[in-house]
Amino acid sequence: MASTSHLSIWLTFPGCDMAGIVADIAPGVSKFKVGDEVYGNIQDFNAPEKWKQLGTLAEYVAVEENLVALKPDNLSFEEAGSLPLALQTALEGFETANFEAGQSMFIVGGAGGVGTLVVQLAKHYFGASRVVATCSSSKVEFVKSLGADVVIDYTTTKYEEIAEKFDFVYDTIGDSKNSSVVAKEEAPVVDITWPPTNPKAKFSSLTVRGGILERLKPHLESGKIKAVIDPTGPYHFNDVMEAFRHLETGRARGKVVVSSFPSSTSVCDPSPNFGAPVGRDADP
Repeated sequence: MASTSHLSIWLTFPGCDMAGIVADIAPGVSKFKVGDEVYGNIQDFNAPEKWKQLGTLAEYVAVEENLVALKPDNLSFEEAGSLPLALQTALEGFETANFEAGQSMFIVGGAGGVGTLVVQLAKHYFGASRVVATCSSSKVEFVKSLGADVVIDYTTTKYEEIAEKFDFVYDTIGDSKNSSVVAKEEAPVVDITWPPTNPKAKFSSLTVRGGILERLKPHLESGKIKAVIDPTGPYHFNDVMEAFRHLETGRARGKVVVSSFPSSTSVCDPSPNFGAPVGRDADP
């Protein structure tokens, strides 16, 4: 682990999320010690110096201490490794919209890596009064189980057919040019893809800090917010191409995770990076 003043090194391996055990620390590191179980997103777009370009699909990775947090004890490394980027992205959208408790919201892509967390945050963290989400037919009951009050099958229902209007539309798949029709007049529409397909939509950028994960730790430890790993995984490093192929089908549910060791691996093992998601967000 590097201190915040340590120069980041450009890496060429995929992956920005990680979870593992601190194997060594640089001079000046004060938040963590060797042996700590941590997780985080290593890709800081707002860093004044050049940031690392991915690199977590590896057994070891160097990361600044301000980008990681202590792993919740109740989460496996694979579960923790699935969370940072998606959780930070999901949270940022609410803040971009200045969302307030008691408001209603419409989530486009409720079964994807970000969408599954948006549904849970809306219901169990931000206090939304009503949560409506979209997904494909086979995932309707799953998204309901995350906390959505109503789930709309986008394969059978068009946005224009939805009579209800919402205080906030959160689009996780880049379809804001169409999904915005369900927003109330002047209600914020947030799109996490760049550029947003609707010029009036707000683009939700990303703040990468371990403090964001620390802020949500009580909700992760209580089980109110859960990691969602695609049921085909976790994949072993030897099967990383299979993991990417599955992601590219657009049928993944939650996050596709690659693990360097089985979940049962002892925490005494010196190889620290146990879990890392792959690629872009999964199918909504």
